[in-house]
Amino acid sequence: MTVLEEVVRDDWGRLLALLVARFGRLDLAEDALADAVEAAARTWPADGVPANPAAWLLTAARRRALDRLRAEAVAARRVPVLAVEAELAQEAQRTMADSGEVLVDERLRLVLLCAHPSLSREAAAALTLRLVMGVTTEDVARLFLVPTPTMAARLTRARKRLAGARFELPPPDALPGRVTFVEDVAYLAFTAGYAPGSGADVLRADVAGEALRLVAVLRSVLPAGLPERDQAELDALLALMLLQHSRRDARVRDGALVLLPDQDRGLWRHDEVAEAVELLQPWVHAPPSPYLLQALVAAEHAIAPSPGETAWERIVQRYDELLDLVDSPVVRLNRAVAVAEASGPQAGLAALSGVALPGHRLPAVRAELLARLGRYDEARTAYDAALAMCGNDAERAHLLTRRAETDAG
Repeated sequence: MTVLEEVVRDDWGRLLALLVARFGRLDLAEDALADAVEAAARTWPADGVPANPAAWLLTAARRRALDRLRAEAVAARRVPVLAVEAELAQEAQRTMADSGEVLVDERLRLVLLCAHPSLSREAAAALTLRLVMGVTTEDVARLFLVPTPTMAARLTRARKRLAGARFELPPPDALPGRVTFVEDVAYLAFTAGYAPGSGADVLRADVAGEALRLVAVLRSVLPAGLPERDQAELDALLALMLLQHSRRDARVRDGALVLLPDQDRGLWRHDEVAEAVELLQPWVHAPPSPYLLQALVAAEHAIAPSPGETAWERIVQRYDELLDLVDSPVVRLNRAVAVAEASGPQAGLAALSGVALPGHRLPAVRAELLARLGRYDEARTAYDAALAMCGNDAERAHLLTRRAETDAG
């Protein structure tokens, strides 16, 4: 990775936040920063990387923004040319001297702006990845499994929706609700990275990592004094994502999907597991919440020395608590898998009764449990149903292997 790529990855969000705060226009700020990055890509290889690359990009972006404002002002004949030139000269002398406190404030404003309630969660997730994290439109499109022009159009519509939105922090009583929206947006992007879509991709751990980084940024820039429940849920979400992300190196082997029981636990990132467990420690006995319960389930898998030593009874209890809060088909499906491990495949099948869920995962789980019971004809029928709905090459290969094993009894 080049220095420019590292700066874009690490500093895009804060540079954009400073530009939006300075000029008050999201479109102007984003275009100016993109132009600055393009200029850096042309000049740095020949002239050398500047001592402070982020400051170089900020200064270049500010110049380009002021150039555009000058052109607009001259075209509209509203502002004297000399007045704009004077402002440009002053702006060129500014550097990254903004205080950390101001920078944190502006980054938080940008995060919350991208997760504005006027946007759908999908649109907010895409816009957050693009503007806050600097993920390219092509990569955002790849994450959401749509063509790049389609994603570009969606992002444009989202920007237009925000055209009249104020770049400011919501009042204190509204902040927790906006933070919750950001959490949901980030987790949507994260799970999409680990949910194999259509085609050959097994998973997209890089994009999941960007979503995790967003939560870490949010947690670092939020002001002190959040209600304890909201702080617990934010810590729990970061822990949940760390625990799931820690298994990324073991999820694929030779291009094939490796399910949790078959993963090489020596490949897990145990430093991330330890960080997640530390985040959860203060909240283990806190009132249950959705992200906290999911994180505690993930922690049970992470701390088990082997699949056979997993505390499945505790996991079933966590899912029971989660169902009291969020009764969804996905939760019921996951609970049924845990019930099957704790009490046998027949109990797991009983737990699936009445569950309706689009896609291939429900018939795939049913097929697995039927095969364990020796009900091979029913298992083959269920595998066929799952294969008919599965569009990912790696998951199809796994299902075909399991079906062939069922044929062999």
